[in-house]
Amino acid sequence: MLTVALAAHAGTEPTAASAAPVAAPDGVAPEMFAALQRDLRLTPAQARARLDVDDRASRVQRVLRTTLGARYGGTWVVERGDAVAVGVTSAADAASVRNLGALPVAVTYPERALDAAVDRLNRGAAAAPAAVVGWYADLPGNAVVVLARDGGASAARSFATAAGVPAGVLRVRASTEDPRPYADVIGGNAYYTGSSRCSIGFSVNGGFVTAGHCGRAGARTSQPGGTVRGSTFPGRDYAWVQVDAGNTPRGLVNDYRGGTVAVAGSAEAAVGAAVCRSGSTTGWRCGTIQQKNASVTYPEGTVSGLTRSNACAEPGDSGGSWISGDQAQGVTSGGSGNCSTGGTMYFQPVNPILAAYGLTLVTAAGPGPTPTPTSTGNPPGGTTWQVGAVYATGATVDYAGVSYRCLQGHTAQPGWEPPNVPALWQRV
Repeated sequence: MLTVALAAHAGTEPTAASAAPVAAPDGVAPEMFAALQRDLRLTPAQARARLDVDDRASRVQRVLRTTLGARYGGTWVVERGDAVAVGVTSAADAASVRNLGALPVAVTYPERALDAAVDRLNRGAAAAPAAVVGWYADLPGNAVVVLARDGGASAARSFATAAGVPAGVLRVRASTEDPRPYADVIGGNAYYTGSSRCSIGFSVNGGFVTAGHCGRAGARTSQPGGTVRGSTFPGRDYAWVQVDAGNTPRGLVNDYRGGTVAVAGSAEAAVGAAVCRSGSTTGWRCGTIQQKNASVTYPEGTVSGLTRSNACAEPGDSGGSWISGDQAQGVTSGGSGNCSTGGTMYFQPVNPILAAYGLTLVTAAGPGPTPTPTSTGNPPGGTTWQVGAVYATGATVDYAGVSYRCLQGHTAQPGWEPPNVPALWQRV
């Protein structure tokens, strides 16, 4: 079971003179490591422990979505940030969750049921009353939450009922949010569509992805020059820009502290994980992922499939990068509040953008050498993969004539054969 502590026990913390400096984990830029400490109010040791937990949550999420299927209740980092929790709808799945170092939490509704309820609300978005701010799937709460302005709870509940959301899964919560897309007409050092300024999201082969509300298909951009080749807003909030010859997409994100953060991929982070964002108005800011599959009603219409966070943003940050560790997460859509008072922000996940337009993310330099494990950790009985065997990180096995290295210690379950779960096994 995962028991990473985020703070030293009282009386055992080393003195400043004797404590060795805590470096950023491999693959995490020092600038991101510093921003996490600033915005989440963590010590260096706490920040490193938090990143370890976030990485574990991402791996657990990838494995259990596949292996538990319709019984899977979602994965999240607990509020205190020191453990990974997984919702289970069957007590028989608890052992599988514990084998991956996570905490099983009994829930009534699987993740698919929550998403189905959100989809019903999305289909009825045109009928949403003015009192409804938006809605989202709440994994830790095992509910679908509809946000309502003051005095609008009854109207919100009627809207959800008419959309076909089961009463048991519905929660209506009061909200003071006034979300809007984060685009403005103030000059800056990001890209422009006409006189409007937005921020680049992530480089893709041939250009970059950004927010859909920043420009319609066919529009020209400047700094860098290019053409918006695809744009969707409202409904979703994404676009991609094909840049002109002479502009070179790179797998980097501006940290607004004189450097860049390398992008290594786009593995989805879990609810509760730390996340940082970059934008041309407020620079580099961090927070946590609060909810996924959120819908929000802007003046232009409802946008669905967003992720909700408390990392602040302001007008001009639209389209900018959201990144967890070295993994791209999404592009800024909009929200409420600012970086002085805080607020709630929404970003469009990046993987649906890549899929919608058939794009490939540009990453930084390829991975470094794989360290050689000091011990294989193979279980008794040889190296042939078998159900019920306990595999340590670094263990090597044979399966169907191919060798694999274990990436995450676990007890092998039916259906977890190495070719089926790349989150656990790397072909060697």
